[in-house]
Amino acid sequence: MITPALAQGTSAAPSTDMIIQFVPFVLIFVIMWFLIIRPQQRRAREHADMIKAVRRGDTVVTTGGIVGRVTRVTDDPEIEVEIAEGVRVKLVRGMISEVRSRGEPVKG
Repeated sequence: MITPALAQGTSAAPSTDMIIQFVPFVLIFVIMWFLIIRPQQRRAREHADMIKAVRRGDTVVTTGGIVGRVTRVTDDPEIEVEIAEGVRVKLVRGMISEVRSRGEPVKG
């Protein structure tokens, strides 16, 4: 007592239907990868390289908007920045948002 419409509804190749349903999701992920994820990873890598290259005498801008000159750089995650004459603060390297001008080379 199966109706002809129900009998015709079964497909011979259900796997191709599933693949066709997943194609739009894969395309959306690929588009998001090239438009969002890759550029963000590139910016993060450039920022990490910039932070590693900070040296004494560089003028830096913090994420809080404070502009100062680097007075001491160590291997620690902190550097010393002079924000006004005689006013020196310790700053975590990750809080540097921009290096505006390069200072003198490291004396070896």
